[in-house]
Amino acid sequence: MGGTSSTRRVTFEADENENITVVKGIRLSENVIDRMKETSPSGSKSQRYSGAYGASVSDEELKRRVAEELALEQAKKESENQKRLKQSKELDRERAFANEQLTRAILRERISSEEERAKAKHLAKQLEEKDRVIKKQDAFYKEQLARLEERSSEFYKVTTEQYQKAAEEVEAKFNLPCNLQILIHQSDPYD
Repeated sequence: MGGTSSTRRVTFEADENENITVVKGIRLSENVIDRMKETSPSGSKSQRYSGAYGASVSDEELKRRVAEELALEQAKKESENQKRLKQSKELDRERAFANEQLTRAILRERISSEEERAKAKHLAKQLEEKDRVIKKQDAFYKEQLARLEERSSEFYKVTTEQYQKAAEEVEAKFNLPCNLQILIHQSDPYD
């Protein structure tokens, strides 16, 4: 019938009406008792108990029915328990898998954010270094520009002085008229 063979010792007792009411070792549910009542109506019981041999056969048949019902009920319970156990194991596996996936996702996210943080820190250092180099170059170029402007100014003064001196020497040497002196001064390229 059920599929599992359970070896339990069950004893039955009969009350004064020859009805089985006590099953020692097993508690019967109302459902089992109702089914037992349906399978053996009370009118046919009185006929079965008329003889001593008939009463023992009825008791044996009743015991057999109770044992079958008990075995069937036990098989149902065990089947339900197995189903629950199987469902529980499956649920546990699914939870474990989901937890593992969640843990992996959290770990990947942490690693990713840590990598991004490290990359941002590295880029910030690079930017600071470039900024420092640019400021240093800017200061260097400003200094060089100031030196060049100073040299240019000095060179201008020197060349202007040399030109004036050369012009005066030419004027003294050739004693040029005033008009020519004006032309020479007007053609001064550094004015």
